[in-house]
Amino acid sequence: MRGFYIALIGIAVVAGAGRFVLVAGDFPRSLDAYAGTTPKLDGVISPGEWDDAVTFAGVSGWVPAFTPTTDDKDLSFRGWVKHDDKRIYFAFDVMDDVLYGIDTPRWLPDNNPKAHELTREGYPWFGDEMELLVNATNQWTGAQDSVGDGSSWQMVCNLTKSRLHGIGTGGLLEGEPRSSQKAWDTYQRWILSGAQEAVAKPKPGGKGYVIEWSVAFDPCFEVEPGVFYSQTLGDRQMGFNIAIGDLDEKEKGAGNFGNFHHEDWFAGRIGTPKTQLRYFGSLWLRTQKKDGKR
Repeated sequence: MRGFYIALIGIAVVAGAGRFVLVAGDFPRSLDAYAGTTPKLDGVISPGEWDDAVTFAGVSGWVPAFTPTTDDKDLSFRGWVKHDDKRIYFAFDVMDDVLYGIDTPRWLPDNNPKAHELTREGYPWFGDEMELLVNATNQWTGAQDSVGDGSSWQMVCNLTKSRLHGIGTGGLLEGEPRSSQKAWDTYQRWILSGAQEAVAKPKPGGKGYVIEWSVAFDPCFEVEPGVFYSQTLGDRQMGFNIAIGDLDEKEKGAGNFGNFHHEDWFAGRIGTPKTQLRYFGSLWLRTQKKDGKR
């Protein structure tokens, strides 16, 4: 979303041609994704569907961008991740006591009356939403953000708007950098072609929502030019981050950018631009199953 500290944890520095190329995000949090069965993307966490996935939780202990989250009923989630031979899959079961645009009017931020336009002038992340950020090459230079192609990207799943279904239905939107026409076109192509797919649905009875998200290794995990991740490459470490955004009533976010109530990050540090690749954590793609079998 809104994105000089460099730790020595997990960083290799290689000098060349007057610049430094850094390898692996500097934040020590990591997530393992093991091989598993292919889930159905329907916005329902069905019994047994994610039993072979790694589970993780948020947002306690995550990095707040705005008002710290102190109550699980206000904002928290349980997540799952796994992959098959073609794609990686995420699921998020989110607890959220107020759903923007469902429990509240669709109010707009003062700094952008076009926030809900599905254009480069809009804010794709404005609403209750999740973001995935991947640096498949696990390299960056300086204060670099995502490029917006298979090497590094930042995509958005919003609860109440989407590229495929417009305003009122959740799903995927083009993420950052929106300033790049090339990145915007790439993201839109991924959505329209199904290279990335996501379903976002409010829970029955409210008080939260479910996101299921699928990303194809080819074209979205380009580990080096023209080479996309597959299990034949073995275990692989990539730069990785997740953001979760929470809008409630406008007054609850007074003083925060866009009146966001909360925005919490898997990796980064307070006061740093967490969209920068150097502040990412790690995603490990494992070839074996969670039980250790192959």
